[in-house]
Amino acid sequence: MSIPVSYNLRNLAVRKTTTIMTVIGIAITVAVLVADLALVNGLTSAFRASGSPLNILVLSKGSKAEVTSQVSRQALHDIQAFPGIARSASDRPLVSGEVVTALTLPTTGAAVEINVTVRGLAETGIEMRGFSTVQGRWFQPGRRELVVGRFIAEQYAHTRVGNHVRFGKGEWEVVGVLDGRGTAVDSEVWGDLNQISADFDRPTYLSSVLIRASDAAFIPALINSLGEDRRLNISGVPEPDYYASQMIAGVPVQYLGMFVAVVMAIGSGFAAMNTMFAAVARRVREIGTLRVLGFSTTQIMLSFLTESLIISAAAGLLGCLIVLPLNNFRTGLANLVTFSHIAFEFRIGAFCLFAGLAFAICIGLIGGLIPARLAARTEVFEALRST
Repeated sequence: MSIPVSYNLRNLAVRKTTTIMTVIGIAITVAVLVADLALVNGLTSAFRASGSPLNILVLSKGSKAEVTSQVSRQALHDIQAFPGIARSASDRPLVSGEVVTALTLPTTGAAVEINVTVRGLAETGIEMRGFSTVQGRWFQPGRRELVVGRFIAEQYAHTRVGNHVRFGKGEWEVVGVLDGRGTAVDSEVWGDLNQISADFDRPTYLSSVLIRASDAAFIPALINSLGEDRRLNISGVPEPDYYASQMIAGVPVQYLGMFVAVVMAIGSGFAAMNTMFAAVARRVREIGTLRVLGFSTTQIMLSFLTESLIISAAAGLLGCLIVLPLNNFRTGLANLVTFSHIAFEFRIGAFCLFAGLAFAICIGLIGGLIPARLAARTEVFEALRST
């Protein structure tokens, strides 16, 4: 017969002060880890949802980002004749030439200015992405009008509908708010392609060309054809792959969070170990009594290890509860590929919570194993003679 768990629970209640302090310490460690995983999960979700599986992004050869790419307008004209490109309801090829640059905006309520992505595109580009406005209307061709992403409108000053933003060669009116459905588009500002090109003196070059393939089977052939045409000096990449490459923005934060969590875990492991060592020291006579009653060294070891796991499991649950209010909390990072700011939301999914609980259990195992072995090796007569 094993030692009942009720025995462990009563002992934890007797040592409630040290138990609570240990639980809080481990819980904070778990909260840091889960928050870090939720941040990376949110950033990954924003990028993963940004690209359409049928879209190909065309950049100049050697470029890794739209802001550093130069594609000639003649190339845009030639690309439209490539086979395998989908066509719109009006029988136009779904090919969108676009200009991408950056705009510096002050954040609301703070004297901080941050770069955001400005995208110049035509009606075809809007049609290919399938987003809609939640406020106002779309910009009109030939006018200095902007439609801002939902996160931009909420986070930056002077980006509400009706406000004016000065950049390029004049003032631009914000006429609409775009719902990017949680993608990177929510962190972009859109305007008319030709007007943005004129304001930034780019009459002959585009940043990129977006192509919609008529079928997924045509994508490899289209990419090969684009890259092999030496006249165009361009290369194509599936749009989801392009956005996946931008996950580099979250790597430093991920590693920093993991490092902090591991350092805190070491401290929490020592705290759990000290708690269990103290428990063993105070309960030497109890251990001797358990041995006399016929409980084996293995059963005693498992009993003390169970106490450590109860503490760590409780701490894991508390840590997850502490960080739950962060779910859907909006934050942002500098995109190291586009050199602009991207907003996203913390996403605390099942994996994040499971990882937090597993992390807490590991701390409990590491912190409780040595004290449990010490308790199991206590000599019977020595324990019964102790006061």
